[in-house]
Parts: sequence; C-alpha cells; structure tokens
Amino acid sequence: MEEYRRIADRVEAAVRDGRLRPGDRLPPQRVFARRHGIANSTAIRVYGELARRGLVVGEVGRGTFVRAAPPLPGPALAEATGAAPVDLQLNYPAADGQSELMARALAALARPDVLTEAVSRPAAAGGTPEAREAAAAVLARPGWAPDPDGVLFAGNARQAIAAALSALVPPGGRLGVEALTYPLVKAVAERLGIRLVPLALDEEGVRPEALEAAHRAAPLAAVYLQPTLHNPLSVTAGEGRRAALAELLRRLDLTAVEDTTWAFLVPDAPAPLAAHAPERVLLVDSLSKRLAPGLTVGYLVAPARLRTAAADALRSGAWTAGGLALAASTRWTGDGTVAEAVAAKRADTGVRHALLLRRLAGHTLRTSPHAYYCWWELPAPWRAETFTAAAAARAGVAVTPGSAFAVGRGTAPDAIRLGLASPPVAVLDEALNRLAAVAAEGP
Repeated sequence: MEEYRRIADRVEAAVRDGRLRPGDRLPPQRVFARRHGIANSTAIRVYGELARRGLVVGEVGRGTFVRAAPPLPGPALAEATGAAPVDLQLNYPAADGQSELMARALAALARPDVLTEAVSRPAAAGGTPEAREAAAAVLARPGWAPDPDGVLFAGNARQAIAAALSALVPPGGRLGVEALTYPLVKAVAERLGIRLVPLALDEEGVRPEALEAAHRAAPLAAVYLQPTLHNPLSVTAGEGRRAALAELLRRLDLTAVEDTTWAFLVPDAPAPLAAHAPERVLLVDSLSKRLAPGLTVGYLVAPARLRTAAADALRSGAWTAGGLALAASTRWTGDGTVAEAVAAKRADTGVRHALLLRRLAGHTLRTSPHAYYCWWELPAPWRAETFTAAAAARAGVAVTPGSAFAVGRGTAPDAIRLGLASPPVAVLDEALNRLAAVAAEGP
C-alpha cells in the first residue's frame, strides 16, 4: 500500500468522525509534510488524493479546506463507474419473489370499494379488529401470544420505539440501554430529551446486576432491551436470563421496551420477555424486515395499564400507521405472504453467514447463523474509524464503526458492524473479500 494513500485514509477518518470539521483549513503542504515526516512530493499526492475523494477543496491564495458535505467515496463493486459503494450499513433483507408475493394483496386493494375504505381517513392507533387479530397471529410464537386488544399500530418499528419511550420516560428522565445498542434509540432519546444509561453486557445481553446497580444509583424511568438477536452483537438471552430480568423488573417497579424486530429469524427463539412479565413490557416489532420497509407497519404491544398512554403517544407524535399500509399488511398476514417471506429469509441468513465465515476466517466475529449482521472486532493496529474510511476508499464498501452503537463516554470499541442483508449474495461475497484484503493490508 503506497504511503500517500495510507495517510489520506487517516485524514479521511478524521473528517468522518468529526475531528476535522467542514470548513477546517488544512495546513500548507510543506507544514503537513514536516508534521508527518514525509517528503513534500508525498504531501502533494496526499492532498491530491483527498481532493479526488471529494473530501477537500483548494482555493487559490487561501489554502485547502474540508468540504461542507464530503461524499462517501469509492467505486461500486458491481461496476467501476464511480457509482455509490456497496452498502453494508443499511440492512434491508429481500427474498426472491417477494415482490410478486406482495403484489397479490395490493391487487386486491385496487378495488375502488376497498381502496376507499383504506385511504378515506387516518388509521386509528388501535387499527381495526381484523388488523389486530392478524398482527397477533404474526407476533405469536411458542410460549407466547399477544392479546389482540393490546396491539397498537405505528408507521414502522422506529415510530413504535419513539412512542413507547415517549409514553414511559419524561424529558430529562433516565433510560437504561445496552452498552452497545441500536443507534436509532440514541437518536430518538436525544430528540426526546432522554438521558441514556449504559448497561454492561455479557454473552446473553444485559446483566441483571448491571441493571439493578444503575437503578439503585439513580432511578431509571424504563429500560430498552433486545433479548433476541441483539443488534449489533447477535446474542440471544436464554430462558433463565429472561426470567431473572422479569423478576427484576417487578422488584424494581420498572417497565421495559422489548425490541423483537429481528427475532422472527430465529425459529426456536425463547419466548419474549413479554411472556415472563406481560404487565411490565411494551413489545415492539414490525413488518419492515419480514417484508419491506417501503410499505410496512410497526407493532406496539402494550399491557392494559399502559395502553392509553401508548396510544396517546402514537397519536400526538403522528406515528400511527397509514390506512393503506395497515390494510395491505392485514392481507399479507392472512394470505400467507408473511410466512413465505419469513421462511425464505431464514434460509437466506444461512447462505450469507457461510460466506461471512469463509471470507473472514481467522478474524474475531460475533454473529449468529440466524443474523443478518456481524460484529467484527478488528485486528490491531486498526481503529474502527480509520478502517471505516479505508473500507470506503480502498474497497468501495460502506460499513458502520462501533462508535455508532456505543453509549456513554467510554472508549468506542475498535469494531465495526457489517450489515449482510441488502446486497445480492454475489456482491456481498466480493465485498467481504475486499474487506478482508483491506484488513490484511493494514492502516
């Protein structure tokens, strides 16, 4: 790897993690060369490479400045035309033939009488009796089935999470979360004025003693948990851990928001936390991953004591499901579309998991055969932000640094999350191969 490209990677990492901000002026090239112990000619090549990546702009007589909105660089793996890179950040699984399956229900909705009913007025937070029954059937699993009367509908899982947190945690309140958590929860908490309290993890997720200690230090208003296929670590809590957490929720008089968005991928997953403490858990799920994010609904299963507060939060936040999406989802759950898509995606995770293990053999990975994501603990001397920049620049692959998931002020882990769901299998295979090459080259 040529020296100028290594140095350009480090500067790019500084831009992307905020150490260098839009509008910051880089030192003159001679000064840059002296600081980095390189020749002036190498510094010139570094600045040229940064400009080629769209990270800086030079102004005659003024200097070189970080651009206001640097684009993500690198060619796509599928074609060397300068298109967007392969995206292993977003994670949208799609099964073969999924669109054809979904089209059956949409064709039925095209009847004027059905369409009029679906779009003539906003859907209520509680949907319709038919929608609640269909949702309860989709969410049911061995050892647990929700009360249809407790099912509320949001536009998607993100909105369901926002409504649950809004109903449970006042502005300035403390929310316990996994020390590594779903990044959207961090964003929602910031908008709602909620303070996040990181809870230590082990191989089954949140440790009960960590939750109790955090609550004893200063009372928590609620806790957000992902007991099945935790994102990003892919760990799943066993029945014993779930029972211990349920007992702790009762003893501490706490309520949990349980996110089961990815749990459908595990055919033999333990019953949710909601089965152990139904009066203490708001369960969140959606059809986004089972089917598609473009036309979906989110589910919020609320115990009787919280149902009104949760419904009010959905309405006040304008987070209720759209009428057309609710009608379509009800048909998809009833005609077997959801079941077929789920079966196909469970098989697909196995294929992608096998690719991952083959391409990144010998690396420290935390994942599951059922997961559409992987937590990759990078080999020394790589840092997560530097690797993220190098992956984009050298391999044309966008990945997510560990800092996106970390809660609190501790040191962000030198790890990245790989989203395995979105690219076609052949493109994913090549992307993983190129990431392995970048890791071997070093920073």
